[in-house]
Amino acid sequence: MIKYLVTDPWKIVEEGFKRKHHRSSESIFSIGNGRFGQRANHEEKFTGPSLQGSYVAGVYYPDKTRVGWWKNGYPEYFAKVLNSTNWIGIHVWVDEEEVDFATCITSNFRRELNMKEGFLFRSFDIEMPSGKQVHIEATRFCSMADDETAAIRYSVTPLNFTGMIRFQPYLDGDVKSHDSNYDEKFWEPIHHQATAGEGMVVTRTRKTEFDVATAMKVQLFLKGKEVSPSYHFSSREFFAENNFEKGVNQGETITIYKYVSVVSSLNYDKEKLIDAARKAVARAHQLGFDQMLHLQGKKWEEIWKLADIVIEGDDEAQQAIRFNIFHLNQTYTGEDSRLNIGPKGFTGEKYGGSTYWDTEAYCIPFYMSTKDQRVARQLLTYRFTQLPRAIENAAKLGFTNGAALYPMVTMNGEECHNEWEITFEEIHRNGAIAYAIYNYAKYTGDTTYFSEGGLEVLVGIARFWAQRVHWSEAKKLYVMHGVTGPNEYENNVNNNWYTSYIAVWCMKYCLEVIDFLRKENGALLDEKFVALAFNDNDERLQWQQIIEKMYFGKLEGTEIFLQQDGYMDKVLMKAEELNPAERPINQHWSWDRILRSCFIKQADVLQGIYFFEEDFTASEIKTNFDFYEPMTVHESSLSPCVHAILAAKLGYEEKAYEMYMRTSRLDLDDYNHEAHEGLHITSMAGTWMSIVQGFGGMRVVNDQLEFNPILPSQWEGYSFNVLFRGKVVNVTVDKSGFTTH
Repeated sequence: MIKYLVTDPWKIVEEGFKRKHHRSSESIFSIGNGRFGQRANHEEKFTGPSLQGSYVAGVYYPDKTRVGWWKNGYPEYFAKVLNSTNWIGIHVWVDEEEVDFATCITSNFRRELNMKEGFLFRSFDIEMPSGKQVHIEATRFCSMADDETAAIRYSVTPLNFTGMIRFQPYLDGDVKSHDSNYDEKFWEPIHHQATAGEGMVVTRTRKTEFDVATAMKVQLFLKGKEVSPSYHFSSREFFAENNFEKGVNQGETITIYKYVSVVSSLNYDKEKLIDAARKAVARAHQLGFDQMLHLQGKKWEEIWKLADIVIEGDDEAQQAIRFNIFHLNQTYTGEDSRLNIGPKGFTGEKYGGSTYWDTEAYCIPFYMSTKDQRVARQLLTYRFTQLPRAIENAAKLGFTNGAALYPMVTMNGEECHNEWEITFEEIHRNGAIAYAIYNYAKYTGDTTYFSEGGLEVLVGIARFWAQRVHWSEAKKLYVMHGVTGPNEYENNVNNNWYTSYIAVWCMKYCLEVIDFLRKENGALLDEKFVALAFNDNDERLQWQQIIEKMYFGKLEGTEIFLQQDGYMDKVLMKAEELNPAERPINQHWSWDRILRSCFIKQADVLQGIYFFEEDFTASEIKTNFDFYEPMTVHESSLSPCVHAILAAKLGYEEKAYEMYMRTSRLDLDDYNHEAHEGLHITSMAGTWMSIVQGFGGMRVVNDQLEFNPILPSQWEGYSFNVLFRGKVVNVTVDKSGFTTH
């Protein structure tokens, strides 16, 4: 753990500039609004280590795959959401000296992410080489009320002199992505313009040809009153700027307001994009900073009213859950079914901002319970619209008859992951797509999706599994070879229990949905069968045979489900026996050593038990948890939450609390030493599940919510709301018991 942040129930606070943790802070203090987002880079010049990041949802580039050898079926590219036009920049001069945060002497530094109202604030004193001192305060936010706009208030106060303060607000589209495979730039210039107090930059992605227009308007205030300086402005390819200065007396405050709009051709015709950017920035300018900030606070008040979780008696736990809920809400709003939830959201470049199985396995429960069900439905629609690509992906690997393999990584439905053990073998992701349909229908009671795309998705997935297994004459059972389960510290294994279990479940569930639709609307089902070329008798018979005769490994004489063939041949030892200096092992061990070890990256067998808990006895759940959890190193962000939920169910209060704190403070305390790369947005949804499904024990049984809560000894109490079938249910747990209303 790396602890350098102040604990506060509603804020993330850094007191004193922590230079060695700055890139982590850039991630942690990121802001966004579902349409675009921004790492917590400095507005003023900063020549120290930094990962500049401005990201626009849905705008990506197909970065050519970089591998040493090519395999049939390999994707040609890895889709990446790109570092886009830097819109926060404001260079500042004190007389003739430019403020460079990295080289000037700074003191009294405070960085604050206000989660309750949704803005980032910084304040600090800075001493120039000449000895002149100024106090600087900066506030910025991406508007949740108008998701095409953002605003910055940047103030300078001379402390020991009277002199000239000069500002240069600018837009810079000449940016690079840190993780470019071939160190190339992904943008080309389209338009640039600057006029007095205004600027515009339009850039276009190469290959995919997305256009992004970024516009700015600026105002200058001295002692709280607007002044009209002499603007000097210029523009060139990728760049637009204004320059102006004003004499300021010692102790007076001069403030620049910078209003910004960010729009893309994802939402506007290209010929209308410039006009859209101008109108959006004009809306922001007309409202003014204070009114925009007020509306931002009202929007977050509305969000928190339903989504907040209150924890009494443990400020670290309280701060952490709000941090997770905050980032989930500013990453995805459900306004656009073409968008999804990247594992890093708007906070970094790792994983390319693409869609993984994380959405279906971890995120949908959060959005179903804290938003109108339309939001979660959008995530299902996202996968349905990409079904043709999933069928293409399967066909590239030799599957036929409409079998669908959803990608491990995607932007447009096409697989773009480029590690063979993931691309070709981590096929369990297909099951998560089907499970999300089941989970959505079970929770919301909305079965209309079955006939509006869900059946087609389920049939494609079931057909894939039916072709992926094969008959073993030796076992007289169906088996599945050459897969990678959720535990990526085991590659190319045979009969991974989780993968086989979810494959069988998918075929069962597809048949259940078919039977449901037969009763609801047989004529419609017949039409779908024709469109799918589906033979109910033949395919049903094939699937039933696999369902009944699938091989599942089990340790003889026990209730332990074998993670995969040969697992018991390993040297079995507990993770606590590892040398702490060698953890995380993925940063210290060779890959072959990891693969030969017994250590588990994340829940594998336990992932299946979490999904299908009702299929197992309490004894089976306990036995497998007691066996596998001690060998799990939790080096996937998706691991602790599953263990927290199961531990709570088993009454392992201390283990549940340990896992909750690990998942909730994964980034705040940088457990895996990777916060500098961006935050773990999708696992944050698992953090929410740790409380609601874990400590709260929430389950849907017979179309009703049931709760079986426990109260960690570290807490005085906790409460949360869930939206269930149109009704808000409040759950409050304290030492006297629990109530719902």
